[in-house]
Amino acid sequence: MDNRSEVREFLMSRRARVTPQQAGIETFGDRRRVTGLRRDEVARLAGVSVDYYTRLERGNLKGVSDTVLETVAHALLLDAAEHDHLFDLARTANAGVRRPQRSPGDTPVRPELQYMLDAITAAPAFIQNNRMDLVAANALGWAMYAPMIRGATRTPNFSRHIFLDPASHDFYPDWDRAAWTNVAILRREAGRNPHDKRLQTLVGELSTRSETFRELWAAHDVRRHYAGQKSFRHPVVGALELNYQTLELDGDPNLGMTVYTATPGSPTEQSLRLLASWAASDDTAPHHARPSPQPRTQEERA
Repeated sequence: MDNRSEVREFLMSRRARVTPQQAGIETFGDRRRVTGLRRDEVARLAGVSVDYYTRLERGNLKGVSDTVLETVAHALLLDAAEHDHLFDLARTANAGVRRPQRSPGDTPVRPELQYMLDAITAAPAFIQNNRMDLVAANALGWAMYAPMIRGATRTPNFSRHIFLDPASHDFYPDWDRAAWTNVAILRREAGRNPHDKRLQTLVGELSTRSETFRELWAAHDVRRHYAGQKSFRHPVVGALELNYQTLELDGDPNLGMTVYTATPGSPTEQSLRLLASWAASDDTAPHHARPSPQPRTQEERA
């Protein structure tokens, strides 16, 4: 697969981010035409020739060794997610022509996973795929994301909600952070699953319809999303300050389960109890209104 433009833009964006001071390079007051490192400086830090690094930055990762990738990652001060992304790009560049993989997430979530979700009764829990589709949840999970699933005519998608639904600005108090994180996760998944046509279609749709998405996508930031804190403004129970933990599911590639918990004794703990009561009511429970599976288009089946 030819991914030279992805490689070029990623390496250039990382090089522009690193200052000489961060890399331990003395500038002696020299006037510089670039704010970040120069190619020759990265080459020196990585222990390769300028010509060889220039070849890499032009997008040619064919035949590059893991050792060289490690030294380049170190020179560019890549974090763990960026390091893995560089190796994903190299893996794709060296894979050659291959038959596109079946798009992940085409089969239903296994019943055992739904049983596991339903066994979690005091916390919102849900499963999403690598395209940010919400594919399964417990009662509190559906209630938590009621603003996203209400009226949905197809599988709810976190990315579409954030970038295409104005109501998301109310749901996420720190919307800018939520938007950046969402794109950084998608960018990482695109590197891990370069042959996923439905993921490519989603990126194309969002790039066409959202200027903010286009700008964030062009930044080439990547992120691992495993644990932390999130803030929400739920239309029924108000402010929520939640801890989250995301687990990859062995045996179910490209699926991850996230559980939200409240700090014991916090106002959010009480708010989750109220949310559970609302979810259990016959007339308001959003999990009764889960969108029915829709026939996939010919493009989605690709």
